[in-house]
Amino acid sequence: MHITRCYFCSGPCYPGHGTLFVRNDSKTFRFCRSKCHKNFKMKRNPRKVRWTKAFRKASGKEMVIDSTFEFEKRRNVPVRYDRNLMATTIKAMKRVQEIRAKRERAFYKNRMAGNKDLEKADDIRVVNQNIELAPLEHKKRLQAIKSEKEQTGSMDMEE
Repeated sequence: MHITRCYFCSGPCYPGHGTLFVRNDSKTFRFCRSKCHKNFKMKRNPRKVRWTKAFRKASGKEMVIDSTFEFEKRRNVPVRYDRNLMATTIKAMKRVQEIRAKRERAFYKNRMAGNKDLEKADDIRVVNQNIELAPLEHKKRLQAIKSEKEQTGSMDMEE
C-alpha cells in the first residue's frame, strides 16, 4: 500500500481516496480532499494558507530540519524480500517514531517557553487600559499598589 502526500496540504492520501489531477504536460497533482483541490484551482499559495503543513513549516511552528525525516524518503531501488530485514526495519520504524515524537515535544516546549510572560504582560496591559470594567475591590487593590509604588519611588528620590 503506497500512501502519497497531498500536493496542497501535504497530508496523507490513502489509496482510493482523494482526487488525481493530471495537467496537459502530464504533471500529476494528488489531493486528499476537495478543499485542497478547490484551493489549488483558486491558485492559492499553500505557504500562505494557515492550515497547511507548508505554512506551519514556513512560520516555524513545526520541525523542518531533523535526521528522522531521512527515513521517510522514497527509495527507488527494489529490495528482495527478507524476513529478518523486515523485522529489523519495523523495529527501526518504531524507534524512529519515538525519537521524532520526543524531539517534537522538546521543539514545542522551546517554542512556547516565553509565552506565559508575554500573556501575563498582555493581560496586565488590558486590565490597565480597561480598569473601569474591573470589580470595585480589584480597583481599590490596584490603587493601593500604585500608591505604594509612588511612595517607594519618592523615598528613593529623597535619598
